[in-house]
Amino acid sequence: MHTKYNRIFLASAASVVAFAWSGSASAQAFYLQEQSVRGQGRAFSGEAADTGVDSLWWNPASIAGMQGGEASVRASAILPRGKVVDNGTVIVRPLQAPASVGGNPVAKNPIDNGYLPSGAIAYGFGRVAVGLSLTAPYSFTTDYDADSWARYSADKTKLRTYDIQPSIAVELAKGLYIGGAANIEYVDATLGNYLPNLSPLLADGHQTLKGNGWDVGWSAGVQYHDGPVSLGFAYKSSIKHKLDGTVTLEGLAGPLAAQNGTIDAKASFSTPWMFIGSARAQMSKSLTLNAQVVRMGWSEFDTIDIGAPINQSIPENYRNSWTWAIGADYQVNPQWVLRTGFQRGITPTQDGNRDARVPDSNRWNFSAGTSYSPSPAFTIDAAASYITFKDAPIDRITAAYAGTAVQTPVITNGELKDASALVFSLGARMHF
Repeated sequence: MHTKYNRIFLASAASVVAFAWSGSASAQAFYLQEQSVRGQGRAFSGEAADTGVDSLWWNPASIAGMQGGEASVRASAILPRGKVVDNGTVIVRPLQAPASVGGNPVAKNPIDNGYLPSGAIAYGFGRVAVGLSLTAPYSFTTDYDADSWARYSADKTKLRTYDIQPSIAVELAKGLYIGGAANIEYVDATLGNYLPNLSPLLADGHQTLKGNGWDVGWSAGVQYHDGPVSLGFAYKSSIKHKLDGTVTLEGLAGPLAAQNGTIDAKASFSTPWMFIGSARAQMSKSLTLNAQVVRMGWSEFDTIDIGAPINQSIPENYRNSWTWAIGADYQVNPQWVLRTGFQRGITPTQDGNRDARVPDSNRWNFSAGTSYSPSPAFTIDAAASYITFKDAPIDRITAAYAGTAVQTPVITNGELKDASALVFSLGARMHF
């Protein structure tokens, strides 16, 4: 079926997958942590130790001991800003001297604004509770112009991961909760980048990958509540995603023109595992302090494996990384709570392996929020965050048609500069 596609097609098809599933978000790489407005207000500093449906994503034990039902709906607007700048990227076409990659040397705001809905519901029968959360934890969109200097590494990319988490939790003894959950995830990805033709006088070709698939992981957690102190620990497994889709090449000219077309393709990659530790301490009737540490197993995202007919494994070389946060809740009166906090996040991307589709770096997250309860059964939550990113090199060397006689290296020399993001969230919680 695929005999008309030679090694040039397969090498270029592999390269489009190699640039997949990455982007700058609000926690690390392409992980979005905005699954609770209450949590955002204190910079996600106490979620694994807090109770109720707003902590269900972080710790399935959070709903143990509930009486009756609770539901939460939320939406976040994520507004990133920044520049990805060329500092001298060159392309080496076969039998030609290295030359400037050309194009617009400054890509402004290449990561699109994002709008993230989520929600959860749970019902408690005393010691036992069941719950369900709906989230989109790994999602982003990037959009580079066709004349960008980064066009051979990144063009238009859209990733959506939808997580359905059914959970059960049990109060084993007074103040001791355990919980477990399945994480059923659907992934839908569309991404592309341009391909250089062999002559610089010819317009670029283009390649696009589309794919989707369902896969399953799991979560488990424990909480201990003793007077003013609450502790929580949880683990979320890595999920290996297997996508079925297509790779399309178009616009190739001259000797490469015969490679234009579409083939079926399979790809797989793994999201990171997470270990979360959290503590909350009520210092007075009004003030509660929070702290949380998250270890993320990004080394699971070490390769992207591509099945037949391409059969290649593309290294990503992500490293395990940390986030830690400190925050506070202040109960102004029975109806009104104020929150604030800050979070430090370490990027899993590494110098020498960072490309324009992954404009990620270490960041600080400064947050504030509030909750108001017009009645005991209904609460409105609001939060805002300012995230600042450290300048970082964009320096991953790539190659079109890798491993063939017309291999065309692109020696990337760029930088992420002046990057930041604003996040605004609004939600509501209801008891029934």
